[in-house]
Amino acid sequence: MKTDNKSYIIGIDTGGTFTDAVMIRRPDNQVMQVSKYPTTHHNLSLGISKCLQQLFSRSKVQPAEVELVAVSTTLATNAVVEGKGAEVGLIVAGPAKHFNLPVLSTSYVRGGHNHLGEELEPLDMEALVAAVMRFKTHVDTYAVCSAMSIVNPTHEMVMEKAISLIDPKPVFCSHQVSDRSGIKERAATSVINARLMPVMQEFLIGMQDSLTSQGIAGKVYIIRGDAQPMPISDTHKKAAATVASGPAATAWYGLSFSPAPDALIVDVGGTTTDITLIKEGRPVIDMEGSRIGEWLTHVDAVKMSTVGAGGDSHASVSERGTLTVGPVRVQPLAMSDRTPAPAEWIGKGLLDRCVMAEPDISPEDARQDKVLAYLLQHGPSTPQVLKEQLDMAEITLVSHLKELCKLQLIVETGFTPTDALHVLGQLELGNRQHALQGAERLAAALGIDAEAFCRQVLAGVEQRIEDAILDHILKIETGKTMTGFFPHYRQSSLFDLRFSAKVPIVGIGAAARYLLPGVAARLETQVFFPEYYEVGNALGAALMAVTVA
Repeated sequence: MKTDNKSYIIGIDTGGTFTDAVMIRRPDNQVMQVSKYPTTHHNLSLGISKCLQQLFSRSKVQPAEVELVAVSTTLATNAVVEGKGAEVGLIVAGPAKHFNLPVLSTSYVRGGHNHLGEELEPLDMEALVAAVMRFKTHVDTYAVCSAMSIVNPTHEMVMEKAISLIDPKPVFCSHQVSDRSGIKERAATSVINARLMPVMQEFLIGMQDSLTSQGIAGKVYIIRGDAQPMPISDTHKKAAATVASGPAATAWYGLSFSPAPDALIVDVGGTTTDITLIKEGRPVIDMEGSRIGEWLTHVDAVKMSTVGAGGDSHASVSERGTLTVGPVRVQPLAMSDRTPAPAEWIGKGLLDRCVMAEPDISPEDARQDKVLAYLLQHGPSTPQVLKEQLDMAEITLVSHLKELCKLQLIVETGFTPTDALHVLGQLELGNRQHALQGAERLAAALGIDAEAFCRQVLAGVEQRIEDAILDHILKIETGKTMTGFFPHYRQSSLFDLRFSAKVPIVGIGAAARYLLPGVAARLETQVFFPEYYEVGNALGAALMAVTVA
């Protein structure tokens, strides 16, 4: 029951490391409360529920007073990159063009139209029926694409109807998701929408369960990659539109708080750093269509770049004594209470991290995997110990550990920029002693002291962010990248090459305040950290929802 004429909007961002939530009050858009909880990748709704519980308990606002909920999510992007989703059967009508798309199989049938909308040849119904009969016991969804369906979609509509008479599974037509020429890109767009449908449905069900359990009955919007809110009811058929959802919310927060109409918005998370640009107070949209994984599509999204560099990037020393920072994310030493003291295990090469099984892993999973079985029986171990005890080739073990991480069956702990900040006294969130032990052991491997090692780690992650910013700007300005044109310009013995950015940087994310000042100094520009920058994505989502409130 509302007690006055005010209502509230909640913005939620499910990031790779944390789920953030922000509550703002209408009509003055005053931030009432913020919350943060580790992202529960195995069930995103759990982390969302925890954030909502924190919001309501701290704000004393009643769930019935929530008018809108806006959600920014990286789910679609992650699912495509990780190869998750439905098995798709693609049927193409028209001249055969072989596409390398993420489908179970592709069938080509006669049909299609020309640029005037005239039929090239009649749709081959026999071949269509034969294709569906081959696919029906193997696929979860269908995607159909006909030549020049943007001018005349008749053949796609007939294919959709014919498929539904044989197999009741969902059908995605390319003319429904794109009105642009380019049959390959239209096919890719419909395929990715089809592939993402079950992933998005699972997320949306979990989202609705979270909101219902908290007593929230307000409208729900998912942030699209082109910085527009989309009703949750449209999302399962247009899941690809949510690619770049996070960067879109980032850009919206940036334009709301930027001191200048043109600015770089840089979101530094635990796992990645996302970079977007605003010009004349608006996000720059890639109107030619965004690349999702390996595939060019007709999905509009903010122009963005992502680099595997953040507060939790893994800093490791190779057997040859080379320091590498990122792109892999690990749990910081300072934030882990389940691993032995780093002085007992950390070192070069395969001693660079400690691996442990997730605490709620099922016995069935453990029995089927010798690495999991060993970890459950013997506890946290380094890859070196696993290699020796399980007699596994290094390349096989490393690949398998990567897969187990992706499935969230194990957690890897190692040295990170977060640990370096603890050692240098700039951060006091966790166990500094563990961070210091890691720094001392790895520094000894390089023949330097712990503080010098930590400064090198921070310089390494800052350099990755700086390079990504340069690449993003140069790609927009010239179509080329610095790392592609001159990747080793810092090592030149003949000249120094420096850049001076003409736009300021707006920092977002908890790690931004520690990592971006050095980046901004090298780019000879200013960096700003507006209020609530730590939860900028969630606030950006909430502010975007104001446009439809």
